[in-house]
Amino acid sequence: MSYPVNVRLLCGNAIVREGLSRILMERDFRVTQYPNVATVLQQVEVPEEDTEPSLLLIDDGTDAMDVETLSVLQKRFPCSYLVLLSDRFDFQIMLKAFRLGALAYIVKEISCDRLVATLRLVAMGERVLPPQLADELQSRPSLTDALEVERPVDAACLSDRELEILRWLIMGCPNKVISKRMDISEATVKVHVKAVLRKLRVKNRTQAAIWAANHGMRGRVTEVEPELPVAIPHPAQLPVLEMAGVASRA
Repeated sequence: MSYPVNVRLLCGNAIVREGLSRILMERDFRVTQYPNVATVLQQVEVPEEDTEPSLLLIDDGTDAMDVETLSVLQKRFPCSYLVLLSDRFDFQIMLKAFRLGALAYIVKEISCDRLVATLRLVAMGERVLPPQLADELQSRPSLTDALEVERPVDAACLSDRELEILRWLIMGCPNKVISKRMDISEATVKVHVKAVLRKLRVKNRTQAAIWAANHGMRGRVTEVEPELPVAIPHPAQLPVLEMAGVASRA
């Protein structure tokens, strides 16, 4: 048995907005259209207390995909579940959506029946993942690795010294070389390396180097010590036998 679901549709494309509205209204959804965030904020003065299931359906082409804006919308509609619509599947955008509180990420190539079924599940408080995620995960070593790529370097909370150590790890330098380059003891290097591995949640130096490379870090350029000029010995400094040979040739 179907039940009414209130949908606040935030979409900047008039054709897409109208088409979605008609599809949903034909299936007992109550749709309110908004072309942009400003319109939502202008028309709604106080937060509404919904007694029926409510969805906040946002097209990712709008300007609403940021923490501050979504925070304002969620305060205005505290009983609404957030759903993101996307033209194509994008793993990073999907992660961002769920981190911002979305319960569903829907790619627009979905059929009408599946769209309706997905929205009804979300209206019951269920989290719905897109089917494209299964294909995406098959191309990745693990979900953990995928999440690590997204996490910025700053999130690891590395100190300046630890970042310096990490740059040397990218170059594959052993502790002895690092201690010499940084003018610190090997024991101190070991302490910093252990701290880097712990903060990055990796098991060894190789994984730490891969993590850093995936986040755009570059290794330290090894400083090449200048070669000393080759000194030409004075004839007086040559061995006696060589001097004798020179004298005989003269």
